[in-house]
Amino acid sequence: MLYYHYWSRGFRRFLWFLLGFSVIATLVFLNKTASFDTYIIHIVQSAESPALTSLAKGLSLVGSSSLAIGISLLTMALLFFLLKHRLELILFLWVALGSQLLNTMMKLWFHRERPNIHRLIEQAGYSFPSGHSMAAFSLYGVIAYLLWRHLRRHRERFLLILFTVLMTGGIGWSRIYLGVHYPSDVIGGYSASGAWLMLSIAIFEAYRNSRQRKSAGAINQADTRR
Repeated sequence: MLYYHYWSRGFRRFLWFLLGFSVIATLVFLNKTASFDTYIIHIVQSAESPALTSLAKGLSLVGSSSLAIGISLLTMALLFFLLKHRLELILFLWVALGSQLLNTMMKLWFHRERPNIHRLIEQAGYSFPSGHSMAAFSLYGVIAYLLWRHLRRHRERFLLILFTVLMTGGIGWSRIYLGVHYPSDVIGGYSASGAWLMLSIAIFEAYRNSRQRKSAGAINQADTRR
């Protein structure tokens, strides 16, 4: 029953994210997001200033592959050596590597060119879905999930969620501000990564609770035999 509860709850979240991605991906494929993208880009870039440009470049750097790899290696070291969480380490690697693979495959599938309205930096590769947005959602999302159980105070959990939302949202905003992604790219990246993260967590929780139940059953049988 507990196995079904965790799987069902997580799978519903996965389906919602998958539905969101399916909608935005269909609109992008049919080229129905032009008005929306242009409108949001105009709003974001109309606030251009040296300070915001520096902030956007900094956030974009945080979401880049090099820093993401550094943060990932630090997290893995903490999980393995300090916390001794081997199973959580597998989840972390599964989410991070799977998100990167999915992004690469989807970019090759959609072949969407990057916007050329007003670029503040140059970026190679295809546009949909945003790799920075997917990496940020997966990385900070799975870190937040792993840390959540170790934080007991409401204030600590609130700060964790706030940090996760600000970092993920900020990185997505920076890609629009810098002119290297459409807003639909960012939304698509969040949705795709959210679906992958929710599915991975659902499988992880169901498996972990199944193991705990089997361990408890084995202990009870041993006690009965005594």
